[in-house]
Amino acid sequence: MRVAALPVLVLLAASVAAPAPGGDEALDRNVQAFLEKNRGAWHDLNVPWEDGRILHDLVLKNRHTRALEIGTSTGHSGVWIAWALARTGGKLVTIEIDPSRHAQAVRNFEEAGVAALVDARLADAHELVKQLPGPFDFVFSDADKGWYRQYFLDLDPKLEVGGCFTAHNVLRSGGSGAEEFLAEVRKRPNYRTTVETGSGEGISISCKLSR
Repeated sequence: MRVAALPVLVLLAASVAAPAPGGDEALDRNVQAFLEKNRGAWHDLNVPWEDGRILHDLVLKNRHTRALEIGTSTGHSGVWIAWALARTGGKLVTIEIDPSRHAQAVRNFEEAGVAALVDARLADAHELVKQLPGPFDFVFSDADKGWYRQYFLDLDPKLEVGGCFTAHNVLRSGGSGAEEFLAEVRKRPNYRTTVETGSGEGISISCKLSR
């Protein structure tokens, strides 16, 4: 059974999210220009625009500061997350296994102006996720769906109370592995899980209520 949704700030207007008060205006302008210029041009398994905004708004609303992304691709979601972290005083660790996508993501982080906020790792997430010490208060999983459950099991001890584990493409049809992951998080009494439809691919948001 799906439990009650946590309040999540999701801005649905067509433009880039409005800068938060007290942010770096030069950075805001640079990121906005980068995202607008590249809107509609993201491929290589990047998240759609609407889903990037959901991640950005969630980080801002909950004031997350220690973020982990599994599956960088070429950096679209990472730019959105890092932009929000610039306003919360946080940093992002992001993992990509493909060398060409990783290299392009690094270039994109530089162009967007958020590179100083991003630790971009070229690695196999199956191994690195286990090794990272944490703690984290925000996780975005967008790599191999069949491993979502295992990523969650590896990261649950490292996720702080109040932190959120999010995962992309959870509304895809059967066989992707997302079903097993959702069954796992929904049975946890110390997590509250909801699904934002966003672009239609679905982002699950599981926030930790207690140890």
